[in-house]
Amino acid sequence: MKFFAVALAIAATVVSPVAAHYRWTSLIVNGTTTTAYQYVRPYTSYNSPVTDVTSADFTCNAGATAAPGIAWTKAGSQIGFALDQPIYHAGVLNAYMAKVPAGQTAATFNGAGAVWFKVGQITAVTNGGTSITFPTDNLAQYTFTVPSKLPTGDYLVRIEHIALHAASTFQGAQFYISCGQIHVFGGGSTSPSSFVSIPGVYNGHEPGILINIYYPIPTTYTQPGPAVWS
Repeated sequence: MKFFAVALAIAATVVSPVAAHYRWTSLIVNGTTTTAYQYVRPYTSYNSPVTDVTSADFTCNAGATAAPGIAWTKAGSQIGFALDQPIYHAGVLNAYMAKVPAGQTAATFNGAGAVWFKVGQITAVTNGGTSITFPTDNLAQYTFTVPSKLPTGDYLVRIEHIALHAASTFQGAQFYISCGQIHVFGGGSTSPSSFVSIPGVYNGHEPGILINIYYPIPTTYTQPGPAVWS
């Protein structure tokens, strides 16, 4: 069993560069998957993941620039991201939002500062060391509810899939990241009480980021980042 688990771990790291990559390319708004990069910021690394959680690239991916549009969505409605191909690396998912400061728009704000709060996640499933499974396997899209009490205004929305197949060494975890540009209308008057910076939310040594998922099989899993605010 130990040999088999180690062999899996080695095999997971020997994947062709093309096969290893997937991208969050489109926003899902009002139940419709929009055109790729219409509201999602394009970036220069094509489809390579970010591994340095302290890098400026960690906000919206390498060389991210403004998307041409800002999608309107009502507070309390569903919004999400679609991939160009299903996820096939074992891992977990987080979604964050950040309110755009006064004087800027979702197209001009770079996401700097302690402005981000978590709005969704998909974690791993463990059962005391017998197995660990990942509900994001084969996922082609992810949606969440925009909190109904969130104030009206422009926001950035950020998604990350944290691939853990090579995460047993520092900076081995791979972050597949995209940011979308939205305007929330019909909102409320309540904001989160705490925020995080991105980069800054992780240091790369968190037990849910620096982890061997193969052997020994983890007995528990700790999702990286703050609690979901709803």
